[in-house]
Amino acid sequence: MKRRTTLVLSLGLACQFSAMAAGKQPPDRQVGDKLPAASAPARNGGFATLEWDALMPTGWDPMKDMPMSRLSRLNDGDPRAQSALDELKRAWEKSPIRPDLDGKPIRIAGFVVPLGGTAQSLTEFLLVPYFGACIHVPPPPSNQIIHIKSSKPLSGVRSMDSIWVSGTLHTAITDTAMGTSGYRLDLVSSAPYVEPGASRGWKLR
Repeated sequence: MKRRTTLVLSLGLACQFSAMAAGKQPPDRQVGDKLPAASAPARNGGFATLEWDALMPTGWDPMKDMPMSRLSRLNDGDPRAQSALDELKRAWEKSPIRPDLDGKPIRIAGFVVPLGGTAQSLTEFLLVPYFGACIHVPPPPSNQIIHIKSSKPLSGVRSMDSIWVSGTLHTAITDTAMGTSGYRLDLVSSAPYVEPGASRGWKLR
């Protein structure tokens, strides 16, 4: 729980220092929001359901080299704020992953950051744990980004849509224009993430 809280606070600081415009977003989503904990079975179709914290090594502190007290003293207009943010991003690009997860069949829910294709035919994307990550605020740590390529294009998926993905996870660093990922997923299937009381607005494979 502590690691999750730290990451949310870190993202909030990154958002504060970022000069990027937030743009349009659903009224029920705020930048930095995470999806509720999975209510799906621990295993679904042979895929183990994971929470994002499970992708981080036990005891790893994303703010170890960037004390919160140091960041909290900086104002938005202070040039040291951007310098601190750049330093944090460099450190997060080298975040440790969990080698024991390599080759594991997993299922995880997150937000889509498109890389290739269109909303009608999405072929490549990043999956991230926070709304707005890589789009409205800087990328999260690389161990909180999953790079996904689909042999069968997904239809009707927009930027920052929330989805479930299932497939084989690999530990593989990939540099993209939207962020550095520490994992890659060989996609087997995907489905909309539907919160309690919500209706399905689109359909995936």
